[in-house]
Parts: sequence; C-alpha cells; structure tokens
Amino acid sequence: MTKAELIEKIAKDAKVSKSVATTALNSVIQGVTQSLSKGKTVTLVGFGTFTVSKRAARKGRNPQTGAEIKIAASKVPRFRPGKTLKDAVK
Repeated sequence: MTKAELIEKIAKDAKVSKSVATTALNSVIQGVTQSLSKGKTVTLVGFGTFTVSKRAARKGRNPQTGAEIKIAASKVPRFRPGKTLKDAVK
C-alpha cells in the first residue's frame, strides 16, 4: 500500500476529504519522526512500537574494489510490531 492509497482509505473510512486525510496522516508521520529524533519511543497500542537503536561502528568492504572501509556509528529507527498486528498477519 502506498501513501496515496492509505490517504484514500483514511478519507473513505473517516468520511472526510482527501486533503483532511492527507493532513492527518502527515501529522502522524511528523509526530513519530519528531519523537524519534529526540530519542523518545512511540507506542501505538495494538500496532507496535517505534524506537531508536544505536548501531556500533564497524568495518565493511567496498564491493567493487574489495577495499576495507570504516562504517561510522549511527542511530537507526526500529519497529517492533504489537500482538494485534502480529496476529493479523498470521
């Protein structure tokens, strides 16, 4: 499902215009993004939890040349699905 398809579904289910649905979806995405950028956890009960995880620095290889390169440490977003979502996918 694409973002446009999700907006269409929200608009239809909530009986609102697509522009209102777009604003609502963008607000949710922006809220999750801002919380994660501050290092906070976002929990949507029944759906899942978004967290920030630290990835340690490591060594890698350039696939073209085979030369060893250093990959810097970074923070990455993670998603852990909730029980309701897991059960729906089974």
